[in-house]
Amino acid sequence: MKLPQARPRSRRVLDQSLLVLGATTLAAGLGAMSLAPGISAASSHREAPLIAGDPRADNTDVYAFTSPDKADTVTMVANWIPMEEPNGGPNFYAFGDDLRYNIKVDNDGDGNSDVTYTWRFRNSYRDAANQFLYNTGQVTSLNDPDLNFRQFYDLVVTTGGKSRTVLENVPAAPSRTGKASMPNYTTLRNQATLNLPGGGKTYAGQAEDPFFADLRVFDLLYGGDLSERGQDTLAGYNVNTIAIQVPKRQLALKGNSSRNPVIGIWSTTEREGVTISDSREARHKKDWKQVSRLGNPLVNEVVVPIKYKDAFNTLNPSQDRTVQPVVDKVLDPILPKLIQRVYGIPAPATPRRDLFEIYLTGICKACGPIQADLNAHRLNKDANLKKIVPAEELRLNTAVPPTVRPNRLGVLAGDLAGFPNGRRLADDVIDISLQAVEGAAQTGVLVPALADGDKVNTNEVPFGNTFPYVALPHTKNVNTGPNGPERNARPSSVKNSAAEAPGVEATHAAAIGGMGVGALLLGTGGFRLRRRNKNG
Repeated sequence: MKLPQARPRSRRVLDQSLLVLGATTLAAGLGAMSLAPGISAASSHREAPLIAGDPRADNTDVYAFTSPDKADTVTMVANWIPMEEPNGGPNFYAFGDDLRYNIKVDNDGDGNSDVTYTWRFRNSYRDAANQFLYNTGQVTSLNDPDLNFRQFYDLVVTTGGKSRTVLENVPAAPSRTGKASMPNYTTLRNQATLNLPGGGKTYAGQAEDPFFADLRVFDLLYGGDLSERGQDTLAGYNVNTIAIQVPKRQLALKGNSSRNPVIGIWSTTEREGVTISDSREARHKKDWKQVSRLGNPLVNEVVVPIKYKDAFNTLNPSQDRTVQPVVDKVLDPILPKLIQRVYGIPAPATPRRDLFEIYLTGICKACGPIQADLNAHRLNKDANLKKIVPAEELRLNTAVPPTVRPNRLGVLAGDLAGFPNGRRLADDVIDISLQAVEGAAQTGVLVPALADGDKVNTNEVPFGNTFPYVALPHTKNVNTGPNGPERNARPSSVKNSAAEAPGVEATHAAAIGGMGVGALLLGTGGFRLRRRNKNG
């Protein structure tokens, strides 16, 4: 059944003066960036114009979930450098030593980071004068003398405006140059997985790209021929991964994850900017500019128009509601209209308050038409409702326990631990987002013509069962040429038993079709999310 539309509420009415100011600021920012391409921004796989030329700063995906094997912790994974061909030597793939990589957490809903983790890398060569090789022999440990190029990093945690260095000058795992050079990459990964003071772990290094999708969809949505779906564009490629696992209490508002389980997560990259010389000062000053930002998947990729993609990612989430062009495209998205033109599937009526709820407020009964309490900051008992603002963040309710048998369609299939409640590695965000943009989160009914999505339902290799969970980097080349053997990837139709319960593909559509998603959210597995009895 179709859930009733929520009535407009004054707290959600956007201040028009702020919108005009935001649009003016955005336009000014675009003009400035045309003169300074180094101060551009974008995220996801090459989806914005300027970031395509800055891969080390290009954040491809962000994941956040309650750790399946350590349920008192949250794991956050952020990836950079899209489309890493495994044989991309001789320099391979390094984190930028002129960048700051951040994972940020908002626990009170004001769109600002309350906890920020920052990684800063530096490069080291054992012999830069007489070698061209990344490694000069077989590498069996991170301090192996045959590992010519190495990266080290500091990890800084900022809370309450105060920063402290928790790891200093520790090694990152290298790029996997091949089986002959690094026959046991697991050993290198284990050595690069470090314990954190106060509990938790972190890892920085290369990994297999966990995102799976048929990105040929951008060829005019397959040219109207859905039979062409099913090839995982990202199969065989690697990324540079930063992962961190920390106790929930370290992320929660007032350190209490029981009373305040909801957090918002996003990542950013900052580039050290232009050096400004002033003869009146003894030292030169360098400024840091945000050049990449990513929370929910696909927002900047398919929601934000090209004109605003680069500028959008320079914003802090607290500013999102002030930018009219961005808000407009959440409430009136482009993609459903394109699908209607190509396939004749009617676009849902606008304004899309359901998408506003998913991307900007989190899901709660008081937030919008999806009648369920799931992952809005206003569910935190100690939250100040007057300070909560619409902001694009990946929201996670840490009180939802890990699912024993995760479903790739997440919340749409009644699996509350999946996207858009956080994002697990195996969540099929392409199919979920496609259904959501066509209104399934509000109607509770999958669009039959698009029920198969892109027909890439799993990653080409299994994920790990322990931190950092991402798979080991590929070593086989992706680019085999037009006459080469088929590249190393399992067919997308193969089920991933770790990601989906047996038989669920045949039953989830019927289950969802019979009830609203709100009912599924409140009734699955006996788990209940109760609204806070608080006005506002």
